[in-house]
Amino acid sequence: MVAPRAVWKGFLKFGSVACAIKLVGATSESEKIHFRILSRKTREPVKSAYLDEGTDKVVETGDQVKGFELDNGEFLLLEPDEIKALKLSSEHTLEAENFVDLDAVDQRYLDKPYHVVPADPAAREPFAVIREALRRKKAAARSCIVLYQRGREVLIQPEGDALLMTTLRNHNEMIEAGSVFDGLKKVKTDPEMIEIAELLIDKKKTKFDPSKFEDTYENALIEMIKAKQQGKAPPKPAPKPKENVVNLADVLRKSLEKEGISRGKGATKRGKAA
Repeated sequence: MVAPRAVWKGFLKFGSVACAIKLVGATSESEKIHFRILSRKTREPVKSAYLDEGTDKVVETGDQVKGFELDNGEFLLLEPDEIKALKLSSEHTLEAENFVDLDAVDQRYLDKPYHVVPADPAAREPFAVIREALRRKKAAARSCIVLYQRGREVLIQPEGDALLMTTLRNHNEMIEAGSVFDGLKKVKTDPEMIEIAELLIDKKKTKFDPSKFEDTYENALIEMIKAKQQGKAPPKPAPKPKENVVNLADVLRKSLEKEGISRGKGATKRGKAA
């Protein structure tokens, strides 16, 4: 098995302690099905190209330049060398600027994870000191880094024998919850239905094990591809869910029966599993 390639190398600075580290992506798309875009007529792959909006001609890579559109519709050109000149300290150093309790982290802001490991043997001891200090305090370090020519706020926390760095979404990217959830708190709920729902949760409760997760859409794609390769008819589409639940209480009670759960008077008890 080929070791994952580091996407960033630099230093982790923790107060006066610094150690060489490297980042390795914690996620991969290699196992996903990838499609090529083909010409329906020739069945040959097609490629994308940038076209000049004025002449409709292809603009080669060497003739492309970044432009910022001004209010008057004109563009301010930014040359590659000018952008590269904007050196940030976070381009080569991941500095732990301040710390937050792990329990206080708002999960909505977490974006993409990266494994953080020592880059050489000399970095192992200071790296371990930083990791254990964060673990004992149940804290995460907040920092910033330049990844793929973009500055990102990040959170660094203990992960086994290493550290996990997760890029954070910007506050401006988040949609105000109040604009989405307005009016939900006004709904009155039936205590009996909540009790039934709790019983179902207890019955179905399990451990969080991502290895058991299934991508049903990906699996369906695989089955369809296999069928087409063998000249068979594609799998039947999944039936649409039934709509317009008339009586939620009846539906929940039937769910209890299906799971073999009975409700005792004044208390609850589970029947034998179906």
